[in-house]
Amino acid sequence: MATVFARPKLQVFGVSTPFVVRKISLSDLGNALRLGWEDFKAVPTHAVVLCVIYPVLGLVLFRLVVGYSVLPLLFPLAAGFTLIGPFAALGLYELSRRRERGEEAAAWDAVQVLRAPSFGAMLELGILLLVLFGVWIGAANAIYVATFGHAPAATIPDFATRVLTTPEGWSLIIVGCGVGFLFAVVALCVSVVSFPLMLDRHATAIDAIRTSLRAVRENPVPMAAWGLVVAALLAIGSLPFFVGLAVVLPVLGHATWHLYRKVVEPDPNPPEEQPRPSIGHRYAADFPASLFPWSRER
Repeated sequence: MATVFARPKLQVFGVSTPFVVRKISLSDLGNALRLGWEDFKAVPTHAVVLCVIYPVLGLVLFRLVVGYSVLPLLFPLAAGFTLIGPFAALGLYELSRRRERGEEAAAWDAVQVLRAPSFGAMLELGILLLVLFGVWIGAANAIYVATFGHAPAATIPDFATRVLTTPEGWSLIIVGCGVGFLFAVVALCVSVVSFPLMLDRHATAIDAIRTSLRAVRENPVPMAAWGLVVAALLAIGSLPFFVGLAVVLPVLGHATWHLYRKVVEPDPNPPEEQPRPSIGHRYAADFPASLFPWSRER
């Protein structure tokens, strides 16, 4: 059961933040995942996620066909989901938010996040995570080059043999996983509740990061467990060939919203906001106009 961290004005590194952080337990993580699963069943977004995943995979496959230089980065790219996932899940937070308020929600309503008052702040933090992702890919490539040199693997079996059956390969795995863990910790600390907070409240990117850091500081065990859960589910979802991510990513996105609700005390005086009216069913003939519903509003 979540309990309020008893201070109306929080201090992070000597700077005040207006958001109150609660202490949570491990059971709250399970409850957040359960609610995330319920949201996913109510608003299936796997098709949308697949539309994002498979073009990226197609590009990777194309590169594999024309050359194997991308092979050393295949695992770092997959692991990078943990770094940019909080930003990529913005639309999922909006869907969970709409359901929480009793509004009708469908997959295309995810684009309403573009109307959020703090969308500019979300974009700033998203760019920061993308930079972190780019630095991680660069670090992973540097570790590989330092271990095996610049010569590319001749074939996929050759690459697997190098990595899994040689001392250099095991060194690569240990060092790479260690460095990747540090990047994942940084991403978790700055973004575990940042994006849902900016969607829900009028918060700057700095205040959101400070609140996220405070959440990790006050709940070190649950947040560490949450990071392990995310990593484990992403690993499971990547098999076979990333197909499971079509379910894992939406569930984790929805669950992150509910985790935020448990960690951050709600606004005691929320602004009045009228539910958006339903505009009825949409059909395949409406695509792609249905992705931009505001263009037809009067």
